Amino acid sequence: MPNVHSAVERVQVFADGASLASISELAKVSYIKGFTTNPTLMRQAGVTDYIGFAQEAVGLVGGRPISLEVFADDPTTMRREAIKLARLGANVNVKIPITNTAGESCMDIVQMLSSEGVKVNVTAIFTHEQIEEALRAVVNGPSAYISVFAGRIADSGVDPIPTMKFALSLMKGTNAELIWASPREVLNLVQAADIGCHVITVTHDLIRKFSSLGKDLGEFSLDTVKMFARDAVQAGYSIV
Repeated sequence: MPNVHSAVERVQVFADGASLASISELAKVSYIKGFTTNPTLMRQAGVTDYIGFAQEAVGLVGGRPISLEVFADDPTTMRREAIKLARLGANVNVKIPITNTAGESCMDIVQMLSSEGVKVNVTAIFTHEQIEEALRAVVNGPSAYISVFAGRIADSGVDPIPTMKFALSLMKGTNAELIWASPREVLNLVQAADIGCHVITVTHDLIRKFSSLGKDLGEFSLDTVKMFARDAVQAGYSIV
């Protein structure tokens, strides 16, 4: 297996979050190759003016790719929102979910947008069938991302790596790149790099853990023991 130190060089790291302050800081980090966000992260960050936030975020990322999501649940409004977002910058990929909230495919609108030159990011993908459907929808358009939620697949007790490898096998020679979405731990960065995944989205909190990459495990063990001891002293705990 390649050295874990090289993981950030073998897969594009996209910062996933909605804090403009954090986006501004991470835009200065050389290994951060792009940015993504979603309505849940924006709500958690207290974003109230989406277009204002999006305009400012696009200006902060220095031309690197940034994915911005539509909110609408019907095709007509979804298309209108997508075009408005795409016009914010040439580096914008518009996130369209694989289905709407009724479970109805959104791939007709993705196909339409792609044919019109809108760069899309098809999101919330979990299954082989959804991967195939998304790729058919973007094949005649500009560059696109296919976001497979590997972390949530793993949350269901299923190993996501076979699904990710399946997606990569279909993408060879296409205009699409695979995003390993919703990672849960730093190990996922190494796993994504090892299978040749194009992109991994990483929350700002998880990026802070990258400092542990390649750390000697004996040293890591000692640091953990010291942390427990320090916290026990600072808490004033006593057993005898």
